[in-house]
Amino acid sequence: MLNAENLLQSFEALEIPAPDFHHIDHVKVAYSMLDRYEFMDAMTRYASTIRTMAESVGAPEKYNLTITVAFMSVIAERMASTRYHNVDEFLDSNPDLLNGDMLSRWYSSERINSPLAHGQFVLPDKVTVD
Repeated sequence: MLNAENLLQSFEALEIPAPDFHHIDHVKVAYSMLDRYEFMDAMTRYASTIRTMAESVGAPEKYNLTITVAFMSVIAERMASTRYHNVDEFLDSNPDLLNGDMLSRWYSSERINSPLAHGQFVLPDKVTVD
């Protein structure tokens, strides 16, 4: 198992085979990128690498820009509201990020899985009050 720094380096170098890159790894890399880079730079780097990984296994349709932007935004907001010492502390405090349908509070399945959502960011279609 790679530590957070090595995972980030391997991700950016495209050294992790897509089938070995699990949901928890997505969260860890997103956290590490947002900790290292400003939001827009982290977003661009993360999105580009995820898209390249999907294309490398012949599945470009798996890449979804809306999921990527929304997910990174939620992580960035939580990081900005509470200071975490490391990714493990962040994960312990935010277990809902490991739930595959976390974005369903804001997006219907139809909206987030639409062809439009794959190619560009679309706003949520559910109204929530926190």
